[in-house]
Amino acid sequence: MEQNELYPIFLKVTQLEVLIVGGGNVGLEKLTFLLKSSPNAKVTVVAPNFHQKLIELAKNHYVILIEDSYKVSYLTGKHMVIATTDNIAVNVEVYKDCKDRHILVNVADNPPYCDFYMGGIVTKGNIKIAISTNGKSPTLAKRLRQFFEDVLPNDIDDLAKNLNEFRKKIKGDFSNKVAEMNKLTEKLL
Repeated sequence: MEQNELYPIFLKVTQLEVLIVGGGNVGLEKLTFLLKSSPNAKVTVVAPNFHQKLIELAKNHYVILIEDSYKVSYLTGKHMVIATTDNIAVNVEVYKDCKDRHILVNVADNPPYCDFYMGGIVTKGNIKIAISTNGKSPTLAKRLRQFFEDVLPNDIDDLAKNLNEFRKKIKGDFSNKVAEMNKLTEKLL
């Protein structure tokens, strides 16, 4: 059986500079996904033209729209890039330029040209669950996201906050605190 060897991390995109290359349907989808999870993300979108919904979405967030074709100079100062154009050659150029500069890059719908995937995400307050299918099935990730959104109680964030307060009050060393938290939370399963 093939193993998913991706390492999940949660990025503070409000502290990063993100570039999306492409302003069509896929660019809109990726921007929507990013802003749903991180509404204060700083994003620049460069494209010769933009989907009208992308323009509207950008107005309500920290999104800069640049009406232009892709140029390598747009990578300056960027930490993460998502290529979404319908031109494979441009997307591969973006990928190669990013790799030369050690910038994380995702070429939409082209797993060999991705350092990361944008999987399904479930958010309930401070609780966030990321779902990956290793790039094999975005549809399955979507269905799993819907499942977890339905089964996780809406007040799970209250539980997280209460557990945090309890954790602050536990006396002793690290191993004692871990043991106390494990004992308290084992009933959740």
